[in-house]
Amino acid sequence: MSVFATLVEHLADLLQPLFGASAAAAAIVLFTALVRLLVHPLSRAAARGQQARTALQPKIAELRRKHGKNPEKLQRAVLELHAEEKVSPLAGCLPGLLQVPAFFLLYHLFSSDTIGGRANGLLAHELFAAPLGGRWSDALQDGLFGGAGLVYAGLFAVVACVAAFGYRLSKRMMAANPAVPAVPAGEQVPGLGAVTRVMPFLSFFTLVTVAVVPLAAALYVVTSTTWSVVERAVLYR
Repeated sequence: MSVFATLVEHLADLLQPLFGASAAAAAIVLFTALVRLLVHPLSRAAARGQQARTALQPKIAELRRKHGKNPEKLQRAVLELHAEEKVSPLAGCLPGLLQVPAFFLLYHLFSSDTIGGRANGLLAHELFAAPLGGRWSDALQDGLFGGAGLVYAGLFAVVACVAAFGYRLSKRMMAANPAVPAVPAGEQVPGLGAVTRVMPFLSFFTLVTVAVVPLAAALYVVTSTTWSVVERAVLYR
C-alpha cells in the first residue's frame, strides 16, 4: 500500500502543472489507462477467441443435430471441439479479472486513514470540490447541487452515456453473433436466458458502483468502463 500510495503521489506531482488541485484525480485516470494498456493484449486475444467461437457455431449446430438426444454426449463433444480448435469459452473473462486487484488497491488506499503508520495524505486531494476519499452519500450532505454533488452528477452523466452506448453495442453484437446452445432443441441451459437478458445492461451497474465506493475508486471504474466500451467497439467491429 505504501509503494502504491507513493506511485500515485509521484504521478500527481508530475501532473500538477496541468491539473492543479485535481492532479491526483488525473493521476488515477492515467493509472487506469496504464492498467488497461497492460491488459489490452489479453483483450485482443479475447476478441480473437470470440471470433473463433463464432466460427464454431455451425459445427456446434451439427453436433446438436447429431447428439441432440444425448445431452451428456453433446456437452462432451462440444468441449472436445473447443479443445481441438484451441478455443477457451472462458478466455473473455481474464482481462476483467486481472483488473480487480488494481480496483481494490485504490479502494483500500482511499478508504484508509493511515498508510504505513502515517496519516494518509492522499485523502486531502480532491476532484474539483469532491474529496477523493469521499462517497456520494458524503456529497449529499452539502446538497444535491453542492460542489461535490455536481461532481458526482457529472460522473453519473458520463456513466449513463457510456452505458447507453455499451447497451446498443451489446445488443448489436448479440444479434450479429447468436450463440448456438449446446443442448437439445426445446431445452435450455439453466440460467442462460437470464444471463442473456442481463448482459446488455452490465454497463449500467457501474452507476451503483460509483455511488457506493470512494470517489478515487469510482474514477477508476468510470475510466475502465469507458475504455472497455470503446475497446469493444473497435475490436469487435
